[in-house]
Amino acid sequence: MPPLMVGFDLDMTLVDSRPGIAAAYRALTARTGVFVDADAAVSRLGPPLRTEIARWFPPERVEEMVVAYRELYPAYAITPTLPMPGAEAAIDAVHARGGRVMVVTSKIGRLAKLHLDHLGLAVDELAGDLFAEQKATALREHGAVLYVGDHVADMTAAKTAGIPGVAVATGPCTQDELQAAGAHTVLDDLTGFPAALDRIIRLAFTG
Repeated sequence: MPPLMVGFDLDMTLVDSRPGIAAAYRALTARTGVFVDADAAVSRLGPPLRTEIARWFPPERVEEMVVAYRELYPAYAITPTLPMPGAEAAIDAVHARGGRVMVVTSKIGRLAKLHLDHLGLAVDELAGDLFAEQKATALREHGAVLYVGDHVADMTAAKTAGIPGVAVATGPCTQDELQAAGAHTVLDDLTGFPAALDRIIRLAFTG
């Protein structure tokens, strides 16, 4: 049997970063004088930062504002962020079966690492600044046998990588949307992951 490597998304899969991201957007508003509806922004986490920034700033300012937001992020977004229910147990369940855990996220790696270190989430590999089909490259490179995420784009990533997508309905997408996007398994949240893992592993290895 190939080695067990399980990929996880970050925002709204392993961590609830909404309070921290909202604080960072409010700080960006304070710095620039341009209103960003932080509550609306955190209701649709998943796509790359530039997608959200482009809703509030003209095209010629998007890159500048991405840089500004990322400068503010460590001071505002890390401390308020909490682990999602079951996140630590889900990682432990993989490790207990001799497996390894990787995080593949649209967030840039250095900021994702700040979250993981702050919360003490023991992941083995990290790949950042990837979204949807782009995530498949990292999943394939590290030999992931399944990918866990909260967004329909995460199910696209799993499908593109040729591995099962395990969905958690803890983000902006409904269970029906996740199922329609190709999820092999849909869980209410990660608290159900350890109990389902052996069945999911069999699915990953046997199809």
